[in-house]
Amino acid sequence: MNLQQSEKAADWEREYNSSFHKLLRMFTLSILISFLGTLAGTQVPPALILPLIVVEFIMLISAMFIRRRKKSIGYLFTYAFCFISGITLYPTIAYYASTGGAGIVTSAFVVTTVVFAGLTLYAYLSKRDFTFLGGFLMIGLLTLVGFSLVGMFTGGFGGTLGLTLAFFGVVIFSGYILYDISQYKHGLTEEMIPLAVLNLYLDFINLFLSLLRLFGLSRD
Repeated sequence: MNLQQSEKAADWEREYNSSFHKLLRMFTLSILISFLGTLAGTQVPPALILPLIVVEFIMLISAMFIRRRKKSIGYLFTYAFCFISGITLYPTIAYYASTGGAGIVTSAFVVTTVVFAGLTLYAYLSKRDFTFLGGFLMIGLLTLVGFSLVGMFTGGFGGTLGLTLAFFGVVIFSGYILYDISQYKHGLTEEMIPLAVLNLYLDFINLFLSLLRLFGLSRD
């Protein structure tokens, strides 16, 4: 009986690891697809960027409704979003590259990768459950979005306030990495992996943008 239980436990552990590892592989692919989108963004007319941002927003809202119905969004949906996101990222990346040099973009990406990998490893190996952060992170995210909307109509925030908001963004999206990995490390169904990939992609990209802004403002 103990042998059977051990075999079942071993089978569960293999399944547990396989689903999470597949999630990480699909997430890595999402970053590569986004990079291809950024390369494509060099050929996209500036007039199309805003409509594509609207498309991104609609896709995110659609993903939320699909998740509420406990249905899968599919890999095509996820990777289409990542590609479009890469296109709309290009103007921001080009701006910081032109004002601070390509090194600032590279540094932000490298630091984002290191932070993401470190937090993922910590959340995966730690016995702590970070899902309790959900409510605090949502409040922080709504606050950050509120300030961002105000900044759109006031020309943005610079100086100490801008640095504070950028640092706040780094903290929020670092927290979301811990939160999401805590949810997924115990395994997830095949149908839910595309949505999980989308969530991790958003964590990564928003952390990257926050660090890019932080480095850019610090340089100024």
